[in-house]
Amino acid sequence: MTNPFADRDVISTLDFTKEEIEYLLDVAVKMEDIAKYGSKILANKILGSIFLEPSTRTRLSFDAAMKHLGGQVIGFADWDKSSIKKGETLSDTFRVVENYADVLVIRSEWEGAAKYAAEILNIPVINAGSGAQEHPTQSFLDLMTIRQERGKLDGLTIGVCGDLMYGRTVHSLLPLLMNYDVKLVLISPSQLHIRKEDKVMLETRNVQFTEVESLESVLPSLDVLYMTRMQRERFRSEEEYLRMKGFYVLTKNVLKNGKPDLLIMHPLPRINEIDPDVDKLPQAVYFKQPKYGLLLRIALLALIFDAL
Repeated sequence: MTNPFADRDVISTLDFTKEEIEYLLDVAVKMEDIAKYGSKILANKILGSIFLEPSTRTRLSFDAAMKHLGGQVIGFADWDKSSIKKGETLSDTFRVVENYADVLVIRSEWEGAAKYAAEILNIPVINAGSGAQEHPTQSFLDLMTIRQERGKLDGLTIGVCGDLMYGRTVHSLLPLLMNYDVKLVLISPSQLHIRKEDKVMLETRNVQFTEVESLESVLPSLDVLYMTRMQRERFRSEEEYLRMKGFYVLTKNVLKNGKPDLLIMHPLPRINEIDPDVDKLPQAVYFKQPKYGLLLRIALLALIFDAL
């Protein structure tokens, strides 16, 4: 297959076919040596990094990925220290950065910001989180984690638990999982069910899914449990968030009813939805996901520049 990512924007997981997704994951698993020893294949390239929302893993892993490939990183992670603080529009900021960088990675609280940047710029744009909309590279690495840790995707029953309305990782992961023969169990309070458009999307693709509120009732059937936090910054009010906080807390005691090889995942940051004692269990892989994220983003950048 010819490299389908060359000079391409990465805005939504809906933009990619199963074949393209598999191609990316296949390349990502081969990036161990570059992660370990480094490379110079992007020595003349610069990544522009604009993070207008807090980030630990995504920002640092893109930074590390570019440097492992021999490239450089410029940008900012605090809009107060940019000309946006003075009233400059995002459009003007994007157009300025385009002169300094060969690829732009952007995170913003505003939905559609990454898509807009891709429309007006002539360099590839990568969506690193767009409001409550999508976070495609997180979901690519989540898919990679499942495939590597379970050895397959087809035939699995996957539970997604927590804030399914506002969680942008959920909105990117569901379209990816539609490409596989999986059963989805969507676990959330009634106020935080998946959005209507996501439900229509699953129904249109004839994906097997059920919506439940009780985690304990479905835990024995799951092969993978993808926990998510309540998105405090997306709630309409602090009171609404506090009502939902702590709705799900995964403990070792709760997990006694789960399969011995149940894969426990979380995109992080974790707040209180997984007890720290669960970290010690061999099936808890949420601190391995960032490593897969590094390999995935190394592969993605190398493919966008068609450098492999």
